[in-house]
Amino acid sequence: MPLISDPNLLTGYEHAEDAGVYKLSDELALVQTLDFFTPIVDDPYMFGQIAATNSINDVYAMGGRPITAMNIVCFPIKTMDKSILRDVLRGGLDKMREAGVLLVGGHSVEDQELKYGLSVSGLIHPAKIFLNRGAKPGDRLILTKPLGTGIVSTAIKAGSAGEEMIRRTTEVMAMLNKTASELMLEASEIHSCTDITGFGFLGHACESIEDSCVGLEIFSSALPVLDGVQDFVEMGMIPGGLYRNRNFRQAQIEKKPSCPEWIYDVCFDPQTAGGLFFSLPADLADALVAKMRARGVEEAAVVGEVVNDHPRKIVIS
Repeated sequence: MPLISDPNLLTGYEHAEDAGVYKLSDELALVQTLDFFTPIVDDPYMFGQIAATNSINDVYAMGGRPITAMNIVCFPIKTMDKSILRDVLRGGLDKMREAGVLLVGGHSVEDQELKYGLSVSGLIHPAKIFLNRGAKPGDRLILTKPLGTGIVSTAIKAGSAGEEMIRRTTEVMAMLNKTASELMLEASEIHSCTDITGFGFLGHACESIEDSCVGLEIFSSALPVLDGVQDFVEMGMIPGGLYRNRNFRQAQIEKKPSCPEWIYDVCFDPQTAGGLFFSLPADLADALVAKMRARGVEEAAVVGEVVNDHPRKIVIS
């Protein structure tokens, strides 16, 4: 139940949902979210695109339609050229336009480190909200984007990532989950959904089965992973957030010998603007994946199933 006693608050922060939803009428509810962070790529314009995508995607993860946004900016005006800020804001604005989101304002403060993101508002039907819980036994699990962006970002900071890897990873992080969310709404039988961000794939998967009567089976060989990530993991180029995610959640997870160690690490990698992770009836899964791939969500894949065995636990094989 919501922590605030208001029947119109359909979901808040009590279950780690991607956004809050407040009912305005029987046909309409408001979706609200906020996120911002420091640069993870060197290109200011692309950083703006990625940060905007990361914020807007929270609305898509709820099944909503984002409509307005406000900029959140922290900028070291005394030590950084204003042209950098201009490029960051231009990147964010272009991504908002792609999403059909109207920029209505924002706020900036002077800070020692550049930070950027958005506060986003959207609309949704109160009866059509995607929640991160509700998966049913027999469901298939679909992931719509490849994993490994946190590891590549670490490699970029170390100067170890090549131009093609940087281009591909930036492209993945800047990709809106708009098409995937719209196709899920057309499918109409989505039982649970979240997007994969800072807590990593398995961290968000654990959130989806907390206090539930189901468990998850994850097929490591089916997980989409960015090219080159395995090499970085085996070199030990791993972000600190990966270790924190793994230490926090590993008691809920059983790793089978068939799961390679490097893939297990990738499953805890903190993602930025990651894909949607959702469950739906098994007989609908393959057709929806095919439709997503045909519409540009090229690495969407069935990556597991929901089971009655080991409730509140995940087995990765």
